[in-house]
Formats: sequence, structure tokens, C-alpha cells
Amino acid sequence: MSSKFTIGLIQLAFSKDTAENLKKAFIWIEKAAKAGAQVICLPELFRSQYFCQKEDIENFKLAETIPGPTTDAISEAAKRNKVSIVTPLFEKRSSGVYHNSLVVIDFDGKILGTYRKMHIPDDPGFYEKYYFSPGDLGYKNF
Repeated sequence: MSSKFTIGLIQLAFSKDTAENLKKAFIWIEKAAKAGAQVICLPELFRSQYFCQKEDIENFKLAETIPGPTTDAISEAAKRNKVSIVTPLFEKRSSGVYHNSLVVIDFDGKILGTYRKMHIPDDPGFYEKYYFSPGDLGYKNF
């Protein structure tokens, strides 16, 4: 017996306004759910424009804890739309320790788990090692 489910992949142009970006995500989560998606994946670091193209200490203000404001808001959207949501964000684990993380939130709004990106590139134009520590949670199944 096979079971099928539909995945919704959201890709958007984001502004510098993190609140506006969250509102856009809510709109597209609802659209994807109405179209039959059961698992919805948001873009990497979706609360902001991709900021890793320069080293700027001000960008650390974008980081947040898990749980935190974004996971709380997306948990409500998951419950409201009865979907699971893959939620990438800039995690502040502790003072000076930051990760490019994602949180899997189930259809009931509960956090199933967190993954922290382990391979952090440092190439011309991509200064992710300035912002992110390598993940320490291993590869996960949710």
C-alpha cells in the first residue's frame, strides 16, 4: 500500500522588512494548503533578504531563538491550515553562536525537530562562515 502526499515549495522575492516577509509566507502557506499541499517548505532564511554576501555585524540582529517569534507564528499557521511546515531561519543559539537552521513544524503546530546546516560555504560573495557555526545535531529524519 502506498501513501501519497503533496509537497508545496515556496520561493519568493523578499524585502528588507522581516514582518512583510512573514506576511508573504502566510499568504503562500494558505495558498499551498488550499491547493492540497500537506508539507510546505519555505525558502532558506525567508525572514530576510539573503544577507551573507557581505560581512555586516548589524545582520546578527536578524537572528532569533528556537522556539521564538518565527516558530511561534509559523506554528499557528500550521495549525490553522492543518499542514506541516519546513521553516528555515537564522538561529541564535546563545551569545556568539548562530546557525543556519530549519525547524519542522507539524500540522498540530508542534515542533518536530531542528536541523542546523553542517556544511557552511565560504566562497567569494558568500560569507556564511562569518554568520553561521556548523550544525551539531547531525542529519535528521522527521
